[in-house]
Amino acid sequence: MARRLVGTLLAAIAAFAVTTAPAQAAVDFTGIVSLDNCSGSLVRLPGSAPADEALVLTNGHCVELMKPGEVIVDEAASRGFGLLDGSGEKITTLRGTRLVYATMTGTDVALYRVNKTYDEIQQRYGSRALELSATPPAAKTEIRIASGYWKRIYSCQIDDLVHRLKEAEWTWHDSMRYTPSCNTIGGTSGSPIIDNASGKVVGVNNTGNDSGGRCTMNNPCEVDAAGKVTVRKGISYGQQTSGLVPCFGPGTTLDLSLPDCKVAKP
Repeated sequence: MARRLVGTLLAAIAAFAVTTAPAQAAVDFTGIVSLDNCSGSLVRLPGSAPADEALVLTNGHCVELMKPGEVIVDEAASRGFGLLDGSGEKITTLRGTRLVYATMTGTDVALYRVNKTYDEIQQRYGSRALELSATPPAAKTEIRIASGYWKRIYSCQIDDLVHRLKEAEWTWHDSMRYTPSCNTIGGTSGSPIIDNASGKVVGVNNTGNDSGGRCTMNNPCEVDAAGKVTVRKGISYGQQTSGLVPCFGPGTTLDLSLPDCKVAKP
């Protein structure tokens, strides 16, 4: 989670119709947002309508370092998100009004609702939301990781899916391990992981093993189904987001009681 914490330190030092990304489109910064300590993206569900209030995706640890088992649902919030255009220039600041969902249990994810609809954002700023894929990603998928904090796009593949990823007191399931060229750094936490072929979001970037430590803070380890632990120094990871899709009803309304919703619950 140095993806977030180091970025905070460096920052201090450095003082319509709802559309989705077309297949085969080159990934740019359209729909990407910057936070004060992290990155994120403007996202929609496959069934979102133009009049729905828009959602922003980032990490749970970009909200706070949450305890294992802790889940936040529908909490009042006031947070700014710098919306970028395709070239990475800031267009406007969107204001998050509700923290719809956040957890670091099983995954590391947060969704905010902002004070504008998808259509308002499209019409006023010419920006579209990225669509959350309802299909889990596969190993060897070509991906792009777009950081609004650093205005940098990483290019690599999903090297493999990890049974369990453990970092300090947190454990995440079916995490994505990247090939080495996605060597994400502090401030890239919350960046969307985008399938380069479809343009859809398949995950959210969250951590990496910085110094070769074993299952410690900023040094996650992999744990296979038999309990074998593997440490990969310098390798980074992200969490899948397809599991969020079955948890939403019409109008981007979270409904954790839906039968196919398997995310952590309060």
